[in-house]
Amino acid sequence: MHWAYARCHDGPRHEAEREERHGAAGQARRGGRSVSGVLGLVGWILVAFVPAWVGALATDPGWYAELARPAWAPPAGVFAPVWTVLYFLMGVAAWLVWRSHGFAGAPKALALFLAHLPFNAAWTWIFFGLREPGLALAEIALLWALIAATMIAFACHRRLAGALLAPYLAWVTYAAALNHALWRLNP
Repeated sequence: MHWAYARCHDGPRHEAEREERHGAAGQARRGGRSVSGVLGLVGWILVAFVPAWVGALATDPGWYAELARPAWAPPAGVFAPVWTVLYFLMGVAAWLVWRSHGFAGAPKALALFLAHLPFNAAWTWIFFGLREPGLALAEIALLWALIAATMIAFACHRRLAGALLAPYLAWVTYAAALNHALWRLNP
């Protein structure tokens, strides 16, 4: 991700200078260390969890249990805790960008984050709701690209925010491989 960050800024010095120039004023405007900052954090975490709630409506663990799975597939009980951590990290990452720059300072990065969330929820509906692993595989490829783009966009504004999305991208990479295996094993 360093190469992507280098394309956005002059490096760590640029981020430190920006924070020095705009940090205190920007944090005051966006509620950096105040009640509104905490509310902002809670708000971004709740926004990040929306796909989980929407996807839960389509999830059918009984159907997943009936599928032929590769030996490396995790038990169904692993998914909820992993996704809980990932959605939390996603919310914190978005909050860091918002807290540092606001919507006005990072419109593309925050819009990309918000735009990718329906694709996160859609995969669950396609895979579990429609029971279409082949179509879900195509959708997860698009989701992967959107996550990667969001990660780069976030890193351009806050390196830590981009890094917080790395576990999400890694898990979706694993999920895509699992999706492919399930599609092949269950024609």
